[in-house]
Amino acid sequence: MKTIIEPFRIKMTEALPLTARGDREACLAEAGHNVFLLDADRVTIDLLTDSGTGAMSDRQWAAMIRGDESYAGSSSWRAFERTVREITGFRHIFPTHQGRAAERILAATRLRAGDVVPNNGHFDTTRANIEYVGAQAVNLPCEASRDLHAPTLFKGNMDVAALERLLDSESGEHVPFCMITVTNNSGGGQPVSLENIRAVRSVLDRHGKPLIIDACRFAENAFFIHENEPGQARNSLLEIAQEMFSLADGATMSAKKDGLANIGGFLACHDDGWADEFRNLLILTEGFPTYGGLAGRDLEAIAVGLMEALDPDYQRYRHATVEYVAGALTALGVPIVQPAGGHAVFLDAAAFCPHLAPRDYPGIGLVNALYVEGGVRAVELGSVMFGARGADGSETPAPHELVRLAFPRRVYTQSHFDYVVETIAMVHRARDAIRPHRIIRQAPFLRHFTARFGPA
Repeated sequence: MKTIIEPFRIKMTEALPLTARGDREACLAEAGHNVFLLDADRVTIDLLTDSGTGAMSDRQWAAMIRGDESYAGSSSWRAFERTVREITGFRHIFPTHQGRAAERILAATRLRAGDVVPNNGHFDTTRANIEYVGAQAVNLPCEASRDLHAPTLFKGNMDVAALERLLDSESGEHVPFCMITVTNNSGGGQPVSLENIRAVRSVLDRHGKPLIIDACRFAENAFFIHENEPGQARNSLLEIAQEMFSLADGATMSAKKDGLANIGGFLACHDDGWADEFRNLLILTEGFPTYGGLAGRDLEAIAVGLMEALDPDYQRYRHATVEYVAGALTALGVPIVQPAGGHAVFLDAAAFCPHLAPRDYPGIGLVNALYVEGGVRAVELGSVMFGARGADGSETPAPHELVRLAFPRRVYTQSHFDYVVETIAMVHRARDAIRPHRIIRQAPFLRHFTARFGPA
């Protein structure tokens, strides 16, 4: 059959808030023109993030009833540990309340001021946790990623030659580990090939450096590999995931993505010394190592969700949904990152709003226009989120000005996405009216979450 249907049926519904345009304009103004500060009950279609916003399955809800809330050594912890170890193979596994907690523990124990951490593309919390301890987050995306509109496969890859040059330079002495983010969220949700991970591993081995995988969308990345990398179609998604993790020394994970859960994550490694440091800080800030800030029911939901994310029928439906929206927008002439990513469609805000310079924050203008037009909430991935600020207050723009429409898992139907496409089309037709914005107030880290803006 040509039609790819949702591999589930709906047994409970939740009403969507339907608001008037005037109400949305008032809400946005009250929120300081920052959609992060909107009340969710004023948003009709919420594509702000795919993190923790998915719908859990009946098997996950059933598993939650079995949740063992013992403080130490619960049966829910054992179920969680078995599943994570089956997928990743890591010796030491530590649950955390979400991915950024794993990043914070990693940064606090393994980094010091002056260190350099290369990655194919640090996302916002990873970068912030690295910079918070005085280290430097360096992005080394592959050459193909620079052309947003070319339909090149595996544009999430790391530039292996650039990594080699970094490690051969004086800065190489200050690299305690390298990271790879799968899929590459900051680069348009683009996948990383096994070939590229192997090549990175080979370079790191020559220099004696460990590799950490930011694994929050590992299953989506495995599906891209299965579908597009030569010789991988015969392997299951679990087998591909196992090979990815076998090339790493550790991993951070937000289970709010490919764990299909509303909360949770983990930090994992092989090294006994690292594990001792992780465990000590985990106890201090997250909880006992067998619950790590999570309830037993959360551990159970993640254990089930991690395996459901590796179901090829689920992944086929999810990727078809993203491609459906991407194809509709492309047909309308809306500029998007090509090919479609694994968890989102990324609008090219710079091309969408050619009358706006990076200092005008075109992504913020576009995000706000989408909300006012149709109650659709998206997120800017441009110079607000990823721009660099100097000590003198100067700003260096981000490499790209993007707007991400992240798809919550198992939440919206085709008609919802048709509505999103219609909203974007209406904004695109009136794109010359999108106004520049200025930052009125901002935080020193992760400013996009709480900044307040005003139209310039």
